[in-house]
Amino acid sequence: MIPAQARPPAAASAVHQEARDLSDVALATCAVLPDLDDDERQLIPALREFGVIAEPRVWDDPSVRWDEFRLVVVRSTWDYADRREAFLAWASNVPRVLNSVAVLSWNTDKTYLRSLAASGVPTVPTTWVGKDGGSFDLPRGHLVVKPAVSSGSQNTSRYGPEDGASARLHIERLAGAGRDVMVQPYISSIDAGGETGLIYIDGEFSHAIRKGPLLRASGVTTGQLWAVEDISRRQADADELTLADAALDAIPWPRSTLLYARVDLVRGDDGAPLLLELELAEPSLFLGLGSGAVARLAAAIAARLGDV
Repeated sequence: MIPAQARPPAAASAVHQEARDLSDVALATCAVLPDLDDDERQLIPALREFGVIAEPRVWDDPSVRWDEFRLVVVRSTWDYADRREAFLAWASNVPRVLNSVAVLSWNTDKTYLRSLAASGVPTVPTTWVGKDGGSFDLPRGHLVVKPAVSSGSQNTSRYGPEDGASARLHIERLAGAGRDVMVQPYISSIDAGGETGLIYIDGEFSHAIRKGPLLRASGVTTGQLWAVEDISRRQADADELTLADAALDAIPWPRSTLLYARVDLVRGDDGAPLLLELELAEPSLFLGLGSGAVARLAAAIAARLGDV
């Protein structure tokens, strides 16, 4: 594959001329954001600079002819969590989708964190409660409860030490609905330092952002598709880059096969970074906060079209 940074607009334009019978790129989104959000919309003119026509399409819209597109790029499909099997079935029937169906299947169930932790990636400690329920011991202190399949902090709550009964009810409700449940300690450093999100394009580091704390209220469950976030630029520290690289190198595929990735980190009580989530399915990439990030992603998509 020609590196994205090396492919000039003229080359992508030539690719476009060779396949006029097909549209170029569908940017898959959800019905709540049929025209994408402000950040994602920047991709459309950026791709046009490479001679690539991109259009937003709602992933579960039955009127869309996905075979008319040479490539589908999954972006803001944030309503999939309650219909994961339907979402994966859709992706399986799309002629070509990025990230790949195998990646989407692996990454849309957060039990992937188990395999990363087992491979030695420092990860936020997690107690897993199976969908069959059963007895379980709650960790002490401030907790976060969330389903293993979720997007945008949906059905996620923070509980204080005095809220154990409410936390247990939340777990039982999720398990009773047939969902695996994650119970994690609330990492106190988030209140002051927030989370760090490291964005990668074509397997290479692009830029980093800071996400402020989301779960401020004890015992309040987030049910929206996404939460309002306090986002700003951040300079990634060397130990954060080391951990992010380790996480990406531990996945079952070469990291270069990923069109995009976001690695979310927090700092533990000892100050060392811990993996919170590895987002490979539909993460916000905060392209506007990375110098040249929109052009880098557009170039990567144009380069992938050259592989068709």
